Parts: sequence; C-alpha cells; structure tokens
Amino acid sequence: MNNNSFDEDYKKFWDTRYKNPEYAYGKNPNDFFKEQIQKLKPASILLPADGEARNGVYAAELGWDVTSLDLSIEAKNKAWELAEERQVSINYIVEDLENLDFPKSSFDAIALIYAHFSADKKSLLHKKLSEWLKPGGTIIFEAFSKNHLQLLQSNPKIGGPKDIDMLFSKEELLEDFPQYKIKILEEAQIQIKEGLYHNGSGSVIRFVGKKPF
Repeated sequence: MNNNSFDEDYKKFWDTRYKNPEYAYGKNPNDFFKEQIQKLKPASILLPADGEARNGVYAAELGWDVTSLDLSIEAKNKAWELAEERQVSINYIVEDLENLDFPKSSFDAIALIYAHFSADKKSLLHKKLSEWLKPGGTIIFEAFSKNHLQLLQSNPKIGGPKDIDMLFSKEELLEDFPQYKIKILEEAQIQIKEGLYHNGSGSVIRFVGKKPF
C-alpha cells in the first residue's frame, strides 16, 4: 500500500468513527489537558488531531483563541455542534497537518492530546509544531506510551494504536522538543473513561514543556 492509499484509508476510518451521533471520546475535555490549560493565561492555542473538539471547545470556554485541526470533515461537523451547544466559537481546519504551514511563532500554546502520527512522520511533525510555537510558549502533551500495547492487547476498549512505533517514550519527547524547560515529563498508568473508545487502564506519557526564548 502506498502512502496516499494509507492516508485515504486513515481518513475514512476517522470519518466513519465521527459520523456516529454519539461523541466518540465524550464531550468533556481530557483530564490532564483541563488541569494544565487552567494554569495558563488565555491566548492563542493550536490543537492538532482535536477530533470533535472536546478540548478545543473547553479552551474556548476559558477565553482562548482556538485553532483545531483534524483530517475528518465529520469531526468538524460534530465540533461545530459542540461549540454551538457551549456558545463559543473555534477555528476548525480539516487538513493533514503535514500539508499545513503557519508562520513561525504563531501560537502561545499547542496541545497534543492522543495525537498519534505515523512512525515515519511523528518526530518531523513535532518539530514543525515547535516552530509554530512562540518562544516561551507551552506544549501540553498526553498520549499512549509504548508500554500501552500490552494493556491494549488485554483490553481493546482502552483504544490506541496497535503499532508500537506510533506510541511514545519519554526519550522521544526529549529528542523532539530539545532544550524545552520541562515542567512535567512522566509515564503513568491511569484509569481512562472518555466516551466510547477510551475505557480502562492505559499507560500514557505526559509532558508539559516551555519553549526556550
């Protein structure tokens, strides 16, 4: 399968998931994102792979200028419904992150919440995102760790990629975001209850870092 075929199949997968009237991961924000975003002064934030925008809408409720990204038009439709329900507005772009180009230093914060990219692209995309973050800006990151694969095999309801190379380690984050001032960098096994597809015990990497000036 060539990359174009893979990308198209990947997009179809997410369109199918998000077309369901029920919100795939619920309407409430991710707990770690909620905890960390509350510590920052509202400004501009980018949320790649924001899906139905549970996190983007929450940030908008706090007063942030939100740009959400995803591959799925179905996700965007659900995101706008949620934003209307919560009486906020967000900017939502349907596009592959690889094809986008924002000016350097465009955002005060970037949140990567279960933003799992293909193994050959994830480090390149992280470095691209870092260029879009302002000096002094903050990365908020939570995603499944490489140790999650064992938990996924015993409980498919927890969700997450089945390809270990799409999962993360602390060492990868240090390499992708070098010289950041680290506020949090940890691996943790946590109980997750998010909508239809994240339910059970999961192993995650959590990272909060401040870009150097």
